[in-house]
Amino acid sequence: MAEVLLFHHAQGLTPGIIAFADHLRRAGHIVHTPDLFEGRTFDTIEMGMSFVAERGFGELIERGVRAAEGLPPNLVYAGFSLGEVCAQKLAQTRPGARGALLFYACVPVSEFGSAWPKDVPVQVHGMDADPIFVGEGDIDAARALVEAADQAELFLYPGDQHYFADSSLPSYDAEASALLMQRVLDFLAARS
Repeated sequence: MAEVLLFHHAQGLTPGIIAFADHLRRAGHIVHTPDLFEGRTFDTIEMGMSFVAERGFGELIERGVRAAEGLPPNLVYAGFSLGEVCAQKLAQTRPGARGALLFYACVPVSEFGSAWPKDVPVQVHGMDADPIFVGEGDIDAARALVEAADQAELFLYPGDQHYFADSSLPSYDAEASALLMQRVLDFLAARS
């Protein structure tokens, strides 16, 4: 059994994110799903990012960091898009991390230090034609991470959707999501 701290994306803690966490729970893992938006969800990424801009990007990332307080150090940190930044920051800076699962996003490792921790395995998942993941350079950061880290994998799925593993959104891709889930479950089983 792994213990996971899972961060939602810019549309909030949607039913699809909760369903994803519940799938991991049914597999025997402990999953924490902090709500960085205090109950708000948004119909579009743009609306969610407007909310983030109003609150301050840094403040929301710090909410993510505070969500780890009181939890054991040996967590797997996971994040979807916006939540990826929280997960990556904690995986790189909080001692004891067991792993990181980064969905639809990846920032340069230099954002949180000079190198990825040697003993922290990581998976990055994104679609190969996602205009955000590919078009905004996250794929380049992911490739650099895989090149530099000892235990890193980048999984690309065919398609152009950003939130493809959120079953409550129109962008959901059942086939890609099923493959992503199997890879995540294998990753977590190896950290149990």
